[in-house]
Amino acid sequence: MTSEDAMTSHETAARPRRQRRHDPDRPQRIAEVVEELIAERGIEGLSHRAIAERADVSLSSTTYHYKDREALIRVGLQRTVDRFAAYMREWAAEHAGDTPEELADALADAVVATATGPGRIGAVVEYELYVAALRRPGLRDLAARDTSGTIEALTPLVGPVRAAALQAAMNGLCLQSMAAPTPPDRAEIRAVLGLILGVSPA
Repeated sequence: MTSEDAMTSHETAARPRRQRRHDPDRPQRIAEVVEELIAERGIEGLSHRAIAERADVSLSSTTYHYKDREALIRVGLQRTVDRFAAYMREWAAEHAGDTPEELADALADAVVATATGPGRIGAVVEYELYVAALRRPGLRDLAARDTSGTIEALTPLVGPVRAAALQAAMNGLCLQSMAAPTPPDRAEIRAVLGLILGVSPA
């Protein structure tokens, strides 16, 4: 070994190792991006590379935190399910003292807001979940949780049978509002929900 080699070896040993950047928010950021991409492209349009580019992380980071594509799909869908369940709990608490007529009005407003407002993105992801669960048995528990979350939130207000009927009606009305060439207007939505609640059209 020459003196130059020895110096190089010494410098290498003395040089501090490059520290891996600590980024505790990275898994959360990846999950947020998964949710965004599912809303934009659908589940079939999801890829590790697209997620890495959008989240501004390395490709290996996506597989480090989520072992495969199915895990990524699940974490994105779970975010939507959990957030909507929390929203429904808060909504139900705010309307606990409403009359049936007031509930019909408030639920109609909620359907319209979900279909046409900021909640639309979450609704798109929810419908992606239901379609995906047809072919992916591993997602059916999430689809069931999404349904049961609304029913559980509404049950204290209207009882379990009407809560289940309202959940099914709102789901269908929201989908029609988003996908039909001629979506139902608020009066039509309110009439359907009012029928379930036993009140006359407004």
